[in-house]
Amino acid sequence: MSTPTCNANGHRELAVARLWDAVTACDEQAAVEAALAALDAGLDLEETLLDVVGVVQRRVGQEWAANRLSVAQEHAATAINERVIAAAVQSRPRSRPVLGRITVACVDGEWHALPARLLAETLKLRGFAVDYLGAQVPTPHLITHLHQTGPDAVALSGSIATRLPTAHATITACQAAGVPVIAGGAAFGPEGRYARLLGADAWAPDARAAADRLAGSPLPMPRRGHEVLDDLPHLADQEYTMVVRTAPELVKAVYAGLEGRVPAMREYTDLQRQHTAEDLAHIVDFLATSLYTGDDELFLGFLTWTAEILAVRGVPAATLLPALDLLTTELRDFTRAAPLLARAHDHLGKTA
Repeated sequence: MSTPTCNANGHRELAVARLWDAVTACDEQAAVEAALAALDAGLDLEETLLDVVGVVQRRVGQEWAANRLSVAQEHAATAINERVIAAAVQSRPRSRPVLGRITVACVDGEWHALPARLLAETLKLRGFAVDYLGAQVPTPHLITHLHQTGPDAVALSGSIATRLPTAHATITACQAAGVPVIAGGAAFGPEGRYARLLGADAWAPDARAAADRLAGSPLPMPRRGHEVLDDLPHLADQEYTMVVRTAPELVKAVYAGLEGRVPAMREYTDLQRQHTAEDLAHIVDFLATSLYTGDDELFLGFLTWTAEILAVRGVPAATLLPALDLLTTELRDFTRAAPLLARAHDHLGKTA
């Protein structure tokens, strides 16, 4: 005789398979039917959202990285999953909130809103009143909202590490308004290392853990009167600021240098030129973010990931090395950036 746990696992696996087939076929109706069937089979709404939709969405990202889904397919799948969440939530009655009020928002510049949406819906299921503000919320607008609504906490979501400086400003502004912050998402690093570095009052690895933390006890009231340099004293050298301010010029200089080293680039199409410039801009952005956090591993990890992405697309990782050389030349007088670029060159050279 099968146990309830085995039945639940079977229902989840079937629902994940059905939803995956539907979103990759761009079949919204089938996707919604897969989620509703999971609910009818006995999965509760939280399980359906986190262990079905969430699992499928993570696989979407993995398949894009492996070059088995195009950008367009990834966007379509994400949009369908958003509508699946709405349909699943609307299909079940919602009890009145009995706990506190939480504001859920993405860092300004962060377009990956689905993790935050899953958290918002999970918190509602747990009994919270939730203000879900969605993707890329400008900090001044977020603070205005906090003053108007007086929530017990802000749940701040970020997937892209280059938004960490903005996240830091947002965390500090929320705390200055008297509202503690729980941070989550891939941007905040392994085990939430950057959430702690940037002064967040709590961190959670996923929506379920965040809901557990918020339901368990109130977040501590934020400390007041501290400045950015109290948290990150290395910023006194101004290297982060100078790299950010000169980023367009750095990209142009490195691109021009690459044309001299790689003659084939002179025959690039406009689209190839655009993609190359965007790739260089990403390198500069991650370098700047690494300088902001004072963590070399952030930049090295980005380069490792980029090399893996290039490899599955048939581009040798060694193509990044000349760009690092040229960037090192441009920043040769920077006492933190230049050694980091040299280390990155050595690191990438060993894996290329």
